[in-house]
Amino acid sequence: MPWLSPGWWRAVLREPWQQAGFGLYLHWPFCQSKCPYCDFNSHVAERIDPEEWIRAYCREIRRCGDEIGPRVLRSIYFGGGTPSLMDPTVVGAVIDAAASEWNLSNDIEITLEANPGSVEAGRFRGYREAGVNRVSLGVQALDDRDLHALGRLHTVDDALAALEVAREAFARVSFDLIYARQNQPLAGWERELRRALSFSPDHLSLYQLTIEDGTAFGRRHGAGKLAGLPDEDLAADMFELTQELTAHAGLPAYEISNHAGIDARSRHNLIYWQGGDWVGIGPGAHGRLTLDGRRVATETALRPALWLQAALAGNGETSRIVLDPADAAREYLMMGLRLVDGVRVDAIPPLMGELLSHKSKDLVNDGLLESSAGRLRATGRGRQVLNAVLVELLGSSAG
Repeated sequence: MPWLSPGWWRAVLREPWQQAGFGLYLHWPFCQSKCPYCDFNSHVAERIDPEEWIRAYCREIRRCGDEIGPRVLRSIYFGGGTPSLMDPTVVGAVIDAAASEWNLSNDIEITLEANPGSVEAGRFRGYREAGVNRVSLGVQALDDRDLHALGRLHTVDDALAALEVAREAFARVSFDLIYARQNQPLAGWERELRRALSFSPDHLSLYQLTIEDGTAFGRRHGAGKLAGLPDEDLAADMFELTQELTAHAGLPAYEISNHAGIDARSRHNLIYWQGGDWVGIGPGAHGRLTLDGRRVATETALRPALWLQAALAGNGETSRIVLDPADAAREYLMMGLRLVDGVRVDAIPPLMGELLSHKSKDLVNDGLLESSAGRLRATGRGRQVLNAVLVELLGSSAG
């Protein structure tokens, strides 16, 4: 097939992370409460010592900087948990520490996640003064009843007030919504999405509700107590409606769940999806690094107290695995096929490419994949069922 190429080995020598970029992810693990659908590493704590967390974060940044050496840092992302509960001094210390280890790109994107209920104008000014230039608001729904069902502590009015504060403080603001919720009709989602688009956002993250193992929703679903979830046909109609309305509003999908104009795409998330490198710091943070031509996966302790103790002792990592070329390529495909632009074919090893060529023929014929201009892409229909496409393409390892 035309997308197969033996050029992957040359791409390795060029270290492909340089094309996708280098970023820093910092995990703040604390929330005011645990949402029933959330499977992220988040915890409720009565007491947090910001100075202790500053020391731990900065030590980890220095340790990673010593190992990785000089690079251009394209993005910093404060995720959680609820990073908008952080004291601005913590945010500023992290950014300063990163700037002392790596050169910051002229257009560096520094994003902080925020929950509407924790938004305060003064704190947002502090984040801006510390260097944050983009905020991602976890609005999740524009319906008070559904916000309550999702376990959110804020109301629609809180969310709209937070959006106003964020826009006054930052040039770039994104917000999230969850659809395919319990008892949500198609017409209801259309009204909600049209209302969201009426605020003229530059970026929207629109996620279908998924029921994850280990969450409160997962336990309720397993016990047959989570009624009103949409069937596959309704969920598919919601997905298609989402693509239509966002594209018409000038926010086309660039990834399965993310919508923006070209200039407003999340640079940090593109590092993940395009096979770049990033340092993962904080409890439960994952990282990917290219060191001496090898792709390395890193992990950290999930429990905040354990990570804090390890980081202050000198190393917050709990696991480091060198990925073999085939595993790195599988990961690249799994992440990159989420993008409308798809993946570069010269990043697929020759032997793996030969195997994929046989598996992909039916997917191309079925209209789920397409190949052109040196790239392999999932079609719009293919992105709707991407998990099934990946299982067919890569086998059970895609799960």
